Amino acid sequence: MTAEIWDVIIVGAGLSGLSAAHLLRKRNAKLKILILEGKDRVGGRTVSTEIPAANGVDRWDFGGQWVGSTQTHILELIKELGLETFPQFNIGKKVHHMGGPGGKVRTYRTSIPALSPVVLTDLTQLLWKIDRLCATVCIQDPWRTPNAVELDSMTLHSYITQHAWTADLKEEMGLCSRSVFGVEPSQMSFLFFLMYAAAAGGVLRLLESTPGSAQELKIKGGTQQLSQCLAERVGWKNVRLGSAVAAIWQDAEWARVATTTDSFLCRAVIVTCPPHLAAKIHYQPALPSQREFLTQNMPVGHMIKFIITYQTAFWKEKGFSGEIVAGSSTGCPFCVTFDASSPSGNAALVGFIAGQQASQWSSEEGGERRKAVLSSLVKYLGLEAASFIHYEEKDWAKEDYSGGCPVNVMAPGMLTYYHPSLRKPCGRIHWAGTETATLWCGYMSGAVQAGQRAALEALAELCPMTLTQEEQEVVQQSQTVEAAVKQTPASKLTRLSTANALVVAALAIGGVLLLARNQNALLKVKTHLVNAFSTTTHDIFLL
Repeated sequence: MTAEIWDVIIVGAGLSGLSAAHLLRKRNAKLKILILEGKDRVGGRTVSTEIPAANGVDRWDFGGQWVGSTQTHILELIKELGLETFPQFNIGKKVHHMGGPGGKVRTYRTSIPALSPVVLTDLTQLLWKIDRLCATVCIQDPWRTPNAVELDSMTLHSYITQHAWTADLKEEMGLCSRSVFGVEPSQMSFLFFLMYAAAAGGVLRLLESTPGSAQELKIKGGTQQLSQCLAERVGWKNVRLGSAVAAIWQDAEWARVATTTDSFLCRAVIVTCPPHLAAKIHYQPALPSQREFLTQNMPVGHMIKFIITYQTAFWKEKGFSGEIVAGSSTGCPFCVTFDASSPSGNAALVGFIAGQQASQWSSEEGGERRKAVLSSLVKYLGLEAASFIHYEEKDWAKEDYSGGCPVNVMAPGMLTYYHPSLRKPCGRIHWAGTETATLWCGYMSGAVQAGQRAALEALAELCPMTLTQEEQEVVQQSQTVEAAVKQTPASKLTRLSTANALVVAALAIGGVLLLARNQNALLKVKTHLVNAFSTTTHDIFLL
């Protein structure tokens, strides 16, 4: 064991861990901070790699890649580090394929796919119901949400089965689950889904590339440089790569953190690795049974991400945006693609094989998987898709010290009975990572928020004078299960009577069926629905 005693040891050199270290260092430069990382790199679930491109080589993200203008924590960090963002390209026709291999391949230009009038009506009523429920969620303490036990007892799949009328919409929602979480709707608590959506500002924000949404912006030079820049500011001498933590012991005076080759004494520990990896660490004394059970039973998403570079962005020349959504029933291996052309002009597409499709195709040889991807792209975008420069993919389930991506989810029953232990410190151990965030949890911004919150908790113990009164209150609230929670503002929809809701629903159904005879009018209605659901009031009854 080394004789040196550290003030804070941070487990994990991803965005959450390095954000915690950065805040600790800014508040008290005298603190001795050590960051232990099992991988041979920093960045966690972000990694940027150079691959062959039209102009030689260029850099693309093979992990987390998008940020949005409502993600304040990550945007403040980007600004502080002097980095730049650029918008996700989304101009042109989008491709939509559902309903099996023989289903019609459609194109559309709005945020909502080219759905039939009946499915569009179904989507309207389902989003209306989910939006009302999201407005009631207590994001900080989701078990205090009205009807929490009932909502947490069902899966997203069971809720969709009960409340969606059409098979097409059920397939659409399965695709949404895979593309956002990397899991099937049957694996996830419905209350967790509501909490996740509420933390992002609504369901549609999770799915779109419009202003304020999750896929709005990208970072020039890649997202891994966020962690690299933070490591430079904290000091690379304080970051030890290839140092996976195996055990954490605590007593009345110190905590001792052990890797496979060494151990270190410290006054506080911040664990930032994903919950399923934190569960593999040995703790002495043992963690509270709630925390232990929670981390051992949080499914993690399965996602394979691919980048394909081309000589030219032929899809733009043909009027396509590069966005394709395809259901699992179609035989297409991926669920969604986007344009991934670099700021320097190198043409590329990015795609995701996720959920059950990732499980199915990960067992195939890489060449077969690539062949199936390219075959689907040719079907949707044309023969030019077969003439590529380079194909590169990353299966996050096979990444050491990740074991899955993009996020851990909660199965039914977990939120109401075990979630209070997710953020609550255990002695000298504090918990971070994007899964513990209350704003944009599951995203890079959530990782930054969680790391900063854990750093404030450690500072409250080690040097409380560095905290403002407001920060001290935030720390106290985060550590108190019974703390008062500020409710998410209710939308206008929640104040409508049941009778009014039924009348409006009937009018909407009748109106859409009539509009089916007038395609121009129907397009206007679709556009209005998109705008309505994208507003803060979500007042869809202005039709």
